[in-house]
Amino acid sequence: MKNRLMRNWGLKLASFLVAVILWLIVTNINDPVGTFRVYNVPVKIQNADLITNNGQVYEILDGTDVIDMVTISAKRSIIDSLNESNVVAVADMNDLTRLNTINIRLSTNKYNDKLESIKGSIDSVRLNIENERTKTLQLKTETTGTVKEGYMVGDITTDQNLIAISGPESVVSQVKRAVASVDVSGFTNNIGTDAEIRLYDENNQLITASSLVKNINKVRVTVEILEMKTVALRWKTTGTPARGYMATGEVTATRSNIVIAGKSKTLHSIDSIEIPEAVLDITGATESLDTIIDLHDYLPDGVILAEEGFEGKVQVNVAVEAIADRVVTIGANKIQIQNMPEGFTYKIIEEEEGNHVYNATLTGLERDLNALDVNTLQATVDVAAMMEERGMTEMSAGVYTVNLDFNLEGGTITLKEDVSIRIDVIEMTEREE
Repeated sequence: MKNRLMRNWGLKLASFLVAVILWLIVTNINDPVGTFRVYNVPVKIQNADLITNNGQVYEILDGTDVIDMVTISAKRSIIDSLNESNVVAVADMNDLTRLNTINIRLSTNKYNDKLESIKGSIDSVRLNIENERTKTLQLKTETTGTVKEGYMVGDITTDQNLIAISGPESVVSQVKRAVASVDVSGFTNNIGTDAEIRLYDENNQLITASSLVKNINKVRVTVEILEMKTVALRWKTTGTPARGYMATGEVTATRSNIVIAGKSKTLHSIDSIEIPEAVLDITGATESLDTIIDLHDYLPDGVILAEEGFEGKVQVNVAVEAIADRVVTIGANKIQIQNMPEGFTYKIIEEEEGNHVYNATLTGLERDLNALDVNTLQATVDVAAMMEERGMTEMSAGVYTVNLDFNLEGGTITLKEDVSIRIDVIEMTEREE
């Protein structure tokens, strides 16, 4: 018999199932107390206007407006009918204590009177209450990133330039700047975008306090992108220095070119910046003109200076020096008589017997006079030009007084006084020819 019972596993299983069913029947009949847990239950703040109507604001500290866990004890039948949405947590400003805490009242929106207990992991909301303050700031703009090489950021404009913030006085007082930032990385054309407004303290640290309220959170920002170009500076001078002085022709400046920026179609036709000659007027000067020119005054419309750190001022010097004299000697043998009509010859008449030289006083810059190589100096007489000047259609024999021409063209050296010689023009006989 015993062995037969040990081998009858079906009978064993049936007995176990009957026992379980009997236990469930007893349990349901008795309806025992059980436990139900709900997590992250938000606390509703009631009658907050008791604070705000008094010109104050409040901040909930340490996340105490959310209960990490609420534990409910009730009969099994009640617990089985509840879910997370049935749990209600309320903190009423009427219950505010002197320690700025509010007791949390927990309940369920059904079967609340049938609960054995309901308890949260915290029992109060902690507040920071301060006077409310409103502050108006000028809205600043910034760019981040770098535009494409050869371009730069021009004007930045916004559709609003003021922002109002409000919140706890201690937080509002920390705000020193309101900034709308735009990323310009790789751009070559103008940018228009809605930029978020961020708040910063005096140490340029971002302020993210949720208790701060802005009247606007974004602003429309337009960023102008300009092309850059390097161009030359061109100078002109005007006027004549005082008697006895001369401009050397040297104009020196602290810069010979500058970087400008503008729209591509504007820059296309600009190769240089011209400074009007009236700016460098040396009329009556007895020394070099040294002046500072502000290039902003001479930039074409739509063009700006684009070099970082350059304020647009250039120092320009126009060299003026005193005139000097130098007496040089020209031998008669170095005087060339040119364009003598056919059939005539000449000889130079010496003023004194045996004197075969003439003195010429040259005037100019001392450095040029000192550099002059007398051996290269030539003196000429153009007979054809002399005849034209005197209205002669035919040459006739005789003695003529003529001025010497010197090869001084293109320099700062001039002849101070005319140097004249006398030539005897002789008509040649047929035999002499």
